[in-house]
Amino acid sequence: MNDSKHTILHLMNEYCYLIDAGDLEGFARLFEHATFHVLGDPDGARTGSGEVLELLRQVTLYDGKPLTKHVLSNVQIDVDEADGTATAQSYITVYQAVPPDFPLQAIFIGHYHDRFERAGSGWRFRQREISPDLIGDLSFHRADMAGDYEEQK
Repeated sequence: MNDSKHTILHLMNEYCYLIDAGDLEGFARLFEHATFHVLGDPDGARTGSGEVLELLRQVTLYDGKPLTKHVLSNVQIDVDEADGTATAQSYITVYQAVPPDFPLQAIFIGHYHDRFERAGSGWRFRQREISPDLIGDLSFHRADMAGDYEEQK
């Protein structure tokens, strides 16, 4: 793997590590110069770390962590070194357990579509678009979805 692909993969993984650690500010900083969009979200895309952090205020934390594990798979990264841009796609599976009330289960499976740009000697997110393909019980993950799962059953 070349240096650019390795750096971009590190950035994609950092996204998962930060949210799972409950570092909402660090997570939001990943989008300081980028757009974050969940397809189908009636509020539309968020641009910049401030807007992304506001969205994250809905994440339910238990002693500072959301008790989730974001697992990337099928990662594909394409880099245009001359242009200083890259695209990537991957699958995401989010697991959560909140003992004793919520047993371990997949709560979200989706598809990330990413754009990156070179910034100085590194890379940064330009856009993350999330396709929510399979949605489980998010009631323990986001305060704004606490009643949605039961209503969908």
